[in-house]
Amino acid sequence: MSTTESRQDVRGPRSVPVTVQINGRDRVVDVEPRVSLLDALREHLGLTGTKKGCDQGTCGACTVWIDGRRVLSCLTLAVAATGHEVTTIEALADGEELHPMQRAFVENDAFQCGYCTPGQIMSAVKLIEEGNAGTDEDISEFMSGNICRCAAYPNIRAAIRQVRDNVGGAA
Repeated sequence: MSTTESRQDVRGPRSVPVTVQINGRDRVVDVEPRVSLLDALREHLGLTGTKKGCDQGTCGACTVWIDGRRVLSCLTLAVAATGHEVTTIEALADGEELHPMQRAFVENDAFQCGYCTPGQIMSAVKLIEEGNAGTDEDISEFMSGNICRCAAYPNIRAAIRQVRDNVGGAA
């Protein structure tokens, strides 16, 4: 085996086409099998609302929904999303009409730098749907995977309570 051949073998896997339903549309992206869903969304599809924070699954900035469940897109391979429905922050608003949770975050000043906000909102919507927003302690516990370095937690909880308490908790 020549030196050139051995170097080519070390380069890594080749890109493969991956079809994923994202925000209601089938999208095809060519990625290496080891590319995270987060990187596929941001770098290959231009959906930059989902943020890259720690890239280790500890901050929650990259929270999206897969088949209606909140997941950390930095820990999910893009190829694993094949055949599943992915929802990102870009899908929450209806045109210019903000989702109730987005409105509540604005009204309650539930962000400062705003970097964690998309992940916080994606988790908060599901938190209510899951029935885990009964008390402030519940909200804190079930949102603990979403870190806000600016410490806007009281305002985040207020936004979640506002949506929870509006129209019987329908988000």
